[in-house]
Amino acid sequence: MFRIPKDTELTLPLLQEFLDKHRREVNGRYKRLHDAYTSDHDILHQAAKPRYKPDNRILVNFPKYIVDTMNGFFMGNPVKITADEDTVSAYVEYLDQYNDQDDNNAELSKLCDIFGHGFEMYYTDENAELCITYLSPRDAFMIYDDSIVERPLYFVRRYTDRNHVEYGSISDGGYMRSFQVTGGLRWLDDWTPHYFDGVPATEYLENEERQGIFEPVLPIVNAYNKAISEKANDVDYFADAYLKILGATVDNDDLAFIRDTRVLNLTGDDAEKIIAEFMGKPSGDTTQENLLDRMERLIFQISMVANLSDENFGASSGIALKYKLQGMSNLEKTKERKFASGMNRRYKLLFSHPASKVPADAWLGLRYQFTPNIPANMLEEAQIAAQMEGITSHETQ
Repeated sequence: MFRIPKDTELTLPLLQEFLDKHRREVNGRYKRLHDAYTSDHDILHQAAKPRYKPDNRILVNFPKYIVDTMNGFFMGNPVKITADEDTVSAYVEYLDQYNDQDDNNAELSKLCDIFGHGFEMYYTDENAELCITYLSPRDAFMIYDDSIVERPLYFVRRYTDRNHVEYGSISDGGYMRSFQVTGGLRWLDDWTPHYFDGVPATEYLENEERQGIFEPVLPIVNAYNKAISEKANDVDYFADAYLKILGATVDNDDLAFIRDTRVLNLTGDDAEKIIAEFMGKPSGDTTQENLLDRMERLIFQISMVANLSDENFGASSGIALKYKLQGMSNLEKTKERKFASGMNRRYKLLFSHPASKVPADAWLGLRYQFTPNIPANMLEEAQIAAQMEGITSHETQ
């Protein structure tokens, strides 16, 4: 988190300091996480082996599987928003439809899974309509004050045009300003009002530590890729067996004949003493398989995301299925609270703009319903609902 005292003026030297710090984060941690998700793993960049040795580079992209599984579990069913007043509900639905917000939410959730957090920025378009877009933490960062409540002070977005010239913009609680980075940091214009009542952006968190969902298991994933690649190398080694001949001399022409015809005919007075056999190689197959199985279990156990491809998973139902999904459900509940907090700030800022068609405090009446994408036994649920007749309210039933 980037923090400064509340009344600090963000001068060009101080902005340059934050830009440099952010660039180090982008080129270090964020690059490592992005590469892991997009199948650019360490195994592809390890030192090459000698030419006479097999050099397989096999990667199993557990990070992408973990992120996509969790994102589908959390945001597979769109968030349902209700309000006390019909006019507010209608306007929220209009905003979400205008901005294709279901897709934005899913992409924002995926960014949180990969990097541990993501950003949402608000602006008005050429039609004076309120707009929402998501941003990767590789392209933006928030600067907070150093108080206990950590209020947003500045939001910085950076981008590079087609000519590889880097620009950016900075927004505070009432104004925004553009700058250019390439060729020396300098302002491009003066402060102009953005008309939102606060910094027009929201940071969404995966967790308080801003840790990606697969980040704790990334070392195990790299070790798994190395182990399975070495196993493939061993298979190649075994396929290239050596023929051992003791007690006879075979010239090069005979060796070529044996290799091409796969026929071995050795004669002589001491033929019974000649030994011709393939040399056996030590096998570590059992050890390798045990290691791969152990690492695969640990990857899903530590990441707390269920392995839906497990052959035993589909056979579970009812309470057994809930226990298998308990770890992922715990993660989903934490993320649900963080996401709801971000959505409160989203609509608080949007409703504060003069272009809003509802009162500024209407966000207080919004309620968010998250529905985890859990396989449902409709027959079992219908039977339970029928048994609740006359016991609970109709709404609960």
